[in-house]
Amino acid sequence: MIERPFSEVVEIRGHIIDSMILPTIMDEIMDRGGDFDVQVFEIGRRKDEPSYARIEIRAGSREELEALIDRVGRLGASAVQASPVRTEQAPTDGVFPEEFYSTTNLHTQVNLDGTWRPVAFPEMDCGILIDAASRTARCVPINEVRAGDPIVVGHDGVRVIPLERPRHQPPVFAFMGSNVSPEKPNPRLIHEIARRMHDLRQAGDKILIVGGPVLVHTGTQAQVTWLIEHGYVQALFAGNGLATHDIESTLYGTSLGISLQDGIPMEGGHEHHLRAINVVRRAGGIRQAVEQGILKAGIMHACVTRGVEVVLAGSIRDDGPLPDVLTDTQVAQSEMRRIVRSGVKLTLILASMLHGIATGNLLPAEVTTVCVDIEPAVVTKLSDRGTFQNISVVADVGSFLRELVQDLQSQET
Repeated sequence: MIERPFSEVVEIRGHIIDSMILPTIMDEIMDRGGDFDVQVFEIGRRKDEPSYARIEIRAGSREELEALIDRVGRLGASAVQASPVRTEQAPTDGVFPEEFYSTTNLHTQVNLDGTWRPVAFPEMDCGILIDAASRTARCVPINEVRAGDPIVVGHDGVRVIPLERPRHQPPVFAFMGSNVSPEKPNPRLIHEIARRMHDLRQAGDKILIVGGPVLVHTGTQAQVTWLIEHGYVQALFAGNGLATHDIESTLYGTSLGISLQDGIPMEGGHEHHLRAINVVRRAGGIRQAVEQGILKAGIMHACVTRGVEVVLAGSIRDDGPLPDVLTDTQVAQSEMRRIVRSGVKLTLILASMLHGIATGNLLPAEVTTVCVDIEPAVVTKLSDRGTFQNISVVADVGSFLRELVQDLQSQET
């Protein structure tokens, strides 16, 4: 029998059975060479009644135990005997203390003066900054930390609130966090997404679309424009490609030089995207092109006329780029973070792997996130990166958007 002399007791509460939190924690302990005893297990008897478990975790060394406690803590377990949170000052601008606590996008709390206080703006891969004057805490990305900032170190006094599946949730949203499959009942899922979007619009909440240029290439420009014009989109994250090909299609009827009407290459069409960029640069920007009557339709036109917040993040491969593109990635990330933190409730990631993962890294776990791509590896990668709340839809984005808009239109009548 393997000797494991080091131990600590943790507790978990909530819908820990429905959400598979308890078995996941048990698997983690065993997979990482530890052992456990369940000291207390109280099962909720009503749908609104949480369950509770207290577990003793054992390991062969202090280091192994600390690693186990850190891991199960990120899944929602917390020490029964809570210690106060510990901090160290950041040694210099842009550098965390050596033992900094690295966050997830789940709701997190810290123990300050014996009181559990929420960490504002939950976001993965950040540190936790403590404001001594107000006794508050918030997530801070590494590039924004300043010398002397008190940053949480270790896992003492930190607890994570796990992502649960509320029992009142529509059954179709139980696909959150499930394995990717093209065989999921997309019509039912699309209907639930449409209903959620309709409810959010009615409540005045924000919906974010993250899109790639495929939205134009596949001929779904009209559907995206309809969503914007009817108040179903309050923010758009994309790159130079989406904006450029949207403008190209409006000015020349092509995308990457291919006629959107006939599906055949146009003579000189390979120049159209660069000519579109040139037209907008001459006007001074996308908004100016709209105001001057140069750009009269399309996604970017709708964003300007409907007041949608747009972040176009640059890439090393961009032509031009358009004047509106943010070529400093940290500036673009900061703008995306500002919008996400302003109250986004639902995010549609549509055929955009890089921008999708970048956005997923910024989103709190409470934001309903739907990733649609024809390639299963894309939606899998988003979930693997830690976007726990991702709802995976393996489908052609054009077909998805057409069904979504049809469903929303039926709810409008």
